[in-house]
Amino acid sequence: MNEPTLSRAISCTDDYDPNSMPVAKAREVIARFLAPVSTTERVHARAALGRVLAADVISPLDVPAHDNSAMDGYAVRFADLPREGQVTMTVAGTAFAGAPFTGSVAPGACVRIMTGGVVPAGADTIIMQEHVEAKNDRVTIGAGHRKGQNLRRAGEDLAAGQVALRHGITLRPAEVGLISSLGLPEVTVYRRLRAAFFSTGDELVSLGTVPKEGQIYDSNRYTIHGMLTRLGCEVIDMGVVRDDPKLLEQAFSEAAAAADVVITSGGVSVGEADFVKELLNKMGEVVFWKIAMKPGRPLAYGRIGNAHFFGLPGNPVSVMVTFYQFVRDALLKLAGCDPVPPLPTFKVPCTSPLKKAPGRTEFQRGILTQDANGAWSVRVTGEQGSGILRSMSEANCFIILPTEQGNVAAGTPVDVQVMEGVI
Repeated sequence: MNEPTLSRAISCTDDYDPNSMPVAKAREVIARFLAPVSTTERVHARAALGRVLAADVISPLDVPAHDNSAMDGYAVRFADLPREGQVTMTVAGTAFAGAPFTGSVAPGACVRIMTGGVVPAGADTIIMQEHVEAKNDRVTIGAGHRKGQNLRRAGEDLAAGQVALRHGITLRPAEVGLISSLGLPEVTVYRRLRAAFFSTGDELVSLGTVPKEGQIYDSNRYTIHGMLTRLGCEVIDMGVVRDDPKLLEQAFSEAAAAADVVITSGGVSVGEADFVKELLNKMGEVVFWKIAMKPGRPLAYGRIGNAHFFGLPGNPVSVMVTFYQFVRDALLKLAGCDPVPPLPTFKVPCTSPLKKAPGRTEFQRGILTQDANGAWSVRVTGEQGSGILRSMSEANCFIILPTEQGNVAAGTPVDVQVMEGVI
C-alpha cells in the first residue's frame, strides 16, 4: 500500500516533524497543497462586494470619456494668455457637468466651466475661478499659467481595452464603484468557498441548553462561524458532535462530502477520549498534529477525500490564534485570492514586561495604542491563558515572540501583528 500522498510529498523535507512543526514550516507545508476553486459565476455589481474576482475586468471605454475640467473655472486658449501683465476675455457661455458648451472657443474668448464639464473645442487650459477677476460677461486673467493645467485628459485614468482590475483580488467598495463607473452591470467571480465545521466533546452544550455539572457552553462554534463569515465563506454549521467514534466518522464523512474545507475544534490532543486523530488516519491523511507555538500547539492539517482538514485546539483563544495564523491564509488562497493579503506587522515598544520561555513561537494578545505625540506602543491584555477568551475581545493585535526569544523587558521593541478589522 502506498504512503499517503500528502505525507509522501513532505516526508523528505528538512526538519519535518509531524509532532512539533515550526510555525513557518507549517505555513509552507499547507501552502503546497492549496489549489483555488475553479468554478465561477456571474453576479451583479451590487452583489460583488467581498467576492473574489475570477476574470480581469477590461475597461470598455475611456475614463474619463472626454477631456474635462478638474475644477470650477474658465476654459481658455493658452495662446491667448499673457506672458506678463493681464488680459481681459469675453465669456462665451457655460459648460456644466452633463451639459457641455456646444460651440468652440474663439480667440480672445473663454467659457465658464464647472468641475467635470467637457472642455469645449479650441480650449486647452483651465483657469481656476479664484485666479480671475469676473465682471458681467468678461474676466481678467493674469500671467503665470501653464498649458493644460487643471485639465483631465480622456483616458488618463483608464483607456478603452485596458485592464481595470486584475483577477484574484477581493472586491471592496472601491472596486465595486470602479466596476459600476465602467457601465458593467455584472462581473465574473469565483464561487464561495464552502466550509463545514463542528465542535467535539461531551462537555459542550449549545446555547439555550442548561449545562449540567462539568459542562460548558460551546463558544468555539460561534467564533469560527464569525471568522468564516467575515472571510466570505459559505458556512455549514454541523453543531456539536459527541466523543463517539461512529458519530465522529459520520460527521467527517458528511462534512467532507459537502464542503471544500472541514474545520473542527477539540479532539486533536492526546486525551483518552480524543478520537479525531485515529479517525483521520483511517479516513484521510494528516501531515502534522502539533505546532511549536503557544497558544495552539495541538493543530492538525490534512485531507479527507477532496476536502482540506484543519483540526483546531479546544481552548477558545487557541482556536482564534490558529485560525488567524494558518486557516485564514489557506481559506483566502482556496477562495482564489492571489496574492493573499498579509496581516500587517511592524515593531513597536512593549510597555509591559513579558514572560516567555525559548522553544516555541508565542502569540500574546496585545493592545496597540498611540499617544498624544503620535508614538505607538503595545501592552499585553493581562493574563494570557488559552481559555481566557476575553483577552481576544480586548486585543487589537498579536505580540509575536520568536522561538528563540526569552523574557522581554519593558520598553523592548517587539513585533506586533494587527488583527483589527482583518477577520
